[in-house]
Amino acid sequence: MKINIETIPSCSIAYIRQVGAYGVENIQTMERLKHWAKANNLMTSNAVIFGIAHDNPQTTPPENCRYDACILLTDEHSPIGDNVQHDEIIGGRYAVFTVKHTAEAVKMAWAEIFSVLSEGNYFLDTTRPILERYAAEQLEQHLCQICVPIV
Repeated sequence: MKINIETIPSCSIAYIRQVGAYGVENIQTMERLKHWAKANNLMTSNAVIFGIAHDNPQTTPPENCRYDACILLTDEHSPIGDNVQHDEIIGGRYAVFTVKHTAEAVKMAWAEIFSVLSEGNYFLDTTRPILERYAAEQLEQHLCQICVPIV
């Protein structure tokens, strides 16, 4: 698992929110977002998709967990509809972990990232969400990134 410190700029996103236990429904929400993005010509070779799990399932009841499937918007006049909302990701410093894009590798990364941060004397910025980032160029190499906000 590679780690880099990166400044991610603030950016506009379109997203679909799923509320409920994390799992298969998150994947279905992501597929709905991709379908919408393709229909609106947003799924280009430069497309960047994010998954944002807003709640800790160890402290939040499963029925209240929020997950956003997001796509980076590069045009202020991007379409909305089909339960798609607009928002902004607040930029700043992130510890970016590059991992294999498999369920097992991502699960293992989630289990290790906080100890890796602690060992590197990095501190989680709890005012911003952790992002799972899926860029086309990374996906071609079967990789994804977990971007952890740090102070």
